[in-house]
Amino acid sequence: MKDILGHLFEYKSFTREQAYEILTNIATGKYDNHQIAAFMTTYGMRSIRVEELGGFRDAMYDLCLKVDFDGYDLIDMCGTGGDGKNTFNISTLSSFVVAGAGYKVAKHGNVGVSSGCGSSNVMEALGYSFTNDKDILNKQLDEANICFLHAPLFHPAMKTVAPIRRALGVKTFFNMLGPLTNPANPKFQSVGVFSLELARLYAYLYQGTDKKYSIIHALDGYDEISMTGDFKIINNKGESYYSVEELGFEAIQAKELAGGDSVDEAARLFKKIIEGKGSVIQNNVVLTNAAFAIKTFHPERSFADCYYEAEESLLGLKAFNSLKKLTDN
Repeated sequence: MKDILGHLFEYKSFTREQAYEILTNIATGKYDNHQIAAFMTTYGMRSIRVEELGGFRDAMYDLCLKVDFDGYDLIDMCGTGGDGKNTFNISTLSSFVVAGAGYKVAKHGNVGVSSGCGSSNVMEALGYSFTNDKDILNKQLDEANICFLHAPLFHPAMKTVAPIRRALGVKTFFNMLGPLTNPANPKFQSVGVFSLELARLYAYLYQGTDKKYSIIHALDGYDEISMTGDFKIINNKGESYYSVEELGFEAIQAKELAGGDSVDEAARLFKKIIEGKGSVIQNNVVLTNAAFAIKTFHPERSFADCYYEAEESLLGLKAFNSLKKLTDN
């Protein structure tokens, strides 16, 4: 590790193979916690290179407990987190809206590190029991159109670094890896990232796969469509900028996205929105994100058509029924 840190101090980058070896060694306990914390902190002070991200991704995926949902066209709606905005659980709510609309969702998630309440926190508060049992997950997909893949149950590297990430309390390169390492390897991906630089790195990596993808970044720093301002989407066809106004809405204030100060508050807000009792603004944000996920399946459709499909799921309580079926299993 001394040589690796020295490499960073000299502003040198790692090859894909070196990055693969570093993450493998972290996951398999070759370094102690102090060394890992030093590496994560130092590494976070520089920009990641695409070769490094690819190497980290390859190692983490090779080490994970993979689940094969053969015959399903799956989508994951997983943000990197790390934007520091502490919004309500937009991507998780949108995932249930997409599931309620009839699509199969393999939601990859974890507890909050740089925010108060991650997707795993809110799912547990709502009564969901984490599992990596493929038969149970298959049943959930069949009955609820959604299953939840709690990252620590599938990624041994998470067990090693989780307490270190909690202690640091800031985003690290592990935030960048979550959406890239879904153990179900879904064919479709609607992913939010916290920086434009990272959006382009993701696009480069996805271009080497057969995935259908939408990479989302709000230009004011959100890892989702926040509707506080313009946003960018990179997909298989290229890059597009969108304004809130061209979608037919008005830009909102950041305070409208507040997620609460505790897991209990976040869970109550989540339940209120999924029961169709959210504010117009909250609903619009969730539905817009869900609409672009649906558009990932159907790029030929208009935003309006995808939005109406999502709206029918949320306000028709189909999303809520998916949640009930999932938490009842």
